[in-house]
Amino acid sequence: MKRSALLVIDPQNDYFENGLFPLWNTQDRLEKILEAMALAQANNVPIIFIQHVANSPSGTAPFFNLNTSGVDIHSDIKAAAPNATVVVKHFADAFEQTELEAVLNSLGIEHLILCGMMTQNCITHTAISKSAEKYDVEVIGEACTTREELLHLIALNAISNRVSCVPIKEAFRLT
Repeated sequence: MKRSALLVIDPQNDYFENGLFPLWNTQDRLEKILEAMALAQANNVPIIFIQHVANSPSGTAPFFNLNTSGVDIHSDIKAAAPNATVVVKHFADAFEQTELEAVLNSLGIEHLILCGMMTQNCITHTAISKSAEKYDVEVIGEACTTREELLHLIALNAISNRVSCVPIKEAFRLT
């Protein structure tokens, strides 16, 4: 059986209601992410939060700026896994110039399960990253979102020939 990890990508306040860049259907997606996290915990699958922080040397960004509440991981998600590893990134690809690969190697991970925010950007870039090629990658489409439903569906379709897009329960099957 391959050792899995759940990557919860950019579940940050700026993407939720009252944030600087609220996304489509976030309350439903929050519930789905929490469901995926509960299944991960029930199956001893480590949870890794990926947190995007704007690159401050480049100047103030539209959102995710350091020392703002918008950059923080949503409190419900953080509370559901308070000891989860947090990997900070500055690019769409969670592997790009981060500690993610080292964290995955230290845990012996072979299978990645992705969920979170910005389906067409950070989810897809991480899922099809050159660095992700050595892992079996699955995306839980129902636990991802972006600005609008059509863009979300287009992004999932675009990666479907390279990675599996699966329902929550299928992602945590123990094979």
